Amino acid sequence: MTDDSTAGRDSGDNAGDAVVRRARFSGGPAREFLSSLAGDERIFAADLAVDRAHVVMLAEQDIISDDVAGTILGALDDVEAAGHSALSGGEDVHEAIESAVIDRVGPDGGKMHTARSRNDEVAACIRYRLRSDLLDAAETTLALREALIEAAAEHTETLMPGYTHLQPAQPITVGHYLMSYASTVARDTARLLDASDRTNESPLGGAAFAGTPFDIDRERTAELLGFERVVENSMDASSARDFLAEATSALAIHATTLSGLAEDLIIFANKGYLDLSDAYSSTSSIMPQKKNPDTLELTRAVAGDATGELTGVLTTLKGLPRAYNRDLQRAHPHTFRAVDAVVEASSIAAGAVATATWNQEVLVDEAGAGFSTATGVADLLAMAGLPFRTAHEVVALAAEKAEKAKKAETGDSDGAVSAAMLSSAAKAVLGESLFEYVDESAVENALAPAESVASRDSFGGPAPAAVSASITRARERVAADGDAVDRRRAAIDAAESTRNEEVTRYV
Repeated sequence: MTDDSTAGRDSGDNAGDAVVRRARFSGGPAREFLSSLAGDERIFAADLAVDRAHVVMLAEQDIISDDVAGTILGALDDVEAAGHSALSGGEDVHEAIESAVIDRVGPDGGKMHTARSRNDEVAACIRYRLRSDLLDAAETTLALREALIEAAAEHTETLMPGYTHLQPAQPITVGHYLMSYASTVARDTARLLDASDRTNESPLGGAAFAGTPFDIDRERTAELLGFERVVENSMDASSARDFLAEATSALAIHATTLSGLAEDLIIFANKGYLDLSDAYSSTSSIMPQKKNPDTLELTRAVAGDATGELTGVLTTLKGLPRAYNRDLQRAHPHTFRAVDAVVEASSIAAGAVATATWNQEVLVDEAGAGFSTATGVADLLAMAGLPFRTAHEVVALAAEKAEKAKKAETGDSDGAVSAAMLSSAAKAVLGESLFEYVDESAVENALAPAESVASRDSFGGPAPAAVSASITRARERVAADGDAVDRRRAAIDAAESTRNEEVTRYV
């Protein structure tokens, strides 16, 4: 995908000059190194679409005749039917397609390249393909959100331990835990849609970087290709690749979300909190009893792949002088590799979540481990009028007493805290009974994981009612984002239909 002239191959002589030029630079060991033809298969269909839109526009602007346009467009149909594998020669798919057209129709085939460069052409092809790939990625996030939401709806009342620093912290519900990821993935969806929108801009007409003297209609080619708008500045249009950086960043962020989810589920499977479906597990080659969370381990690793690809894009772009440089040929493969890996991992994560079985009895037993209701007791005392720091001191002292008592009795430091222990601690800290501030029954309720969770019914909290309300809102957001993806798909499809109708006028 090299720099090219916009002088316009609109005569047989110009086409002949191009052949001479290609012949001059066709030899030597560097030729294969320069070629991106094999890797360009991904944008083969995109290039044909860009070629057709450009040729239709040239005819509409009377830059080439209708007959020549029809001849070229017919040859492009033949090239499409033969497929990418039939292309031979050329530094890239763009030159190879043009050469194939010229081989079929003669020098007039070179007129398809009038008023453009491979620089704006390749930028258009990358954007054309990537915008749809990003919509694919967004759709996989919708599927993951749906899986998380539906699993959460089944477990709005299922207690589980919540952790900070991997230590038991406060009891929550499985539904609350799963909705935390549904919220995160919703932001991932938004980033991918934003990246797709900024990708969906037409650089055609920027030519090599300095525009063209031909009376082209850049808005028309944008319309025929379904681009939402035109990248105005011709230098920016041909050389900018920030859309690659943004897209790869959005993919890497989603991969990081997936990695965290995968890590949690791996740990939960290890603790017996959930069972993964056999479809998302494997076994050992020598230990037949093993059930390994291999798909989630690979999902976890994709964050490294995507981050590496992002680093590749940014490092390639860093410090490039303005306008086209051949380095850019190596930028977009990073993004395409990232989108493929992340789409696959996101689909796997959705399937693993949807088919996992949560072991409710184990989770309930573990929900109160490590005196996880301590904060709830401290909150109760604070609501009764004690300064929170004083309440914190009382509860901490009770926890210490329980720990020492349990250790002396069994050697285990995880001792249960009772209302009596809390009352004793209050006397030590306050010099008076705890029950001067709260009823003993209220303390007993605060010590119970289920009651502790139920008390946290603030907006977005873990109480079953709060989680159910979050689920309702999340379903609405998924539906809205699904409609947003559908609208973008429909616009692309409508442009393709219009383009095909215009092509048939000439062929």
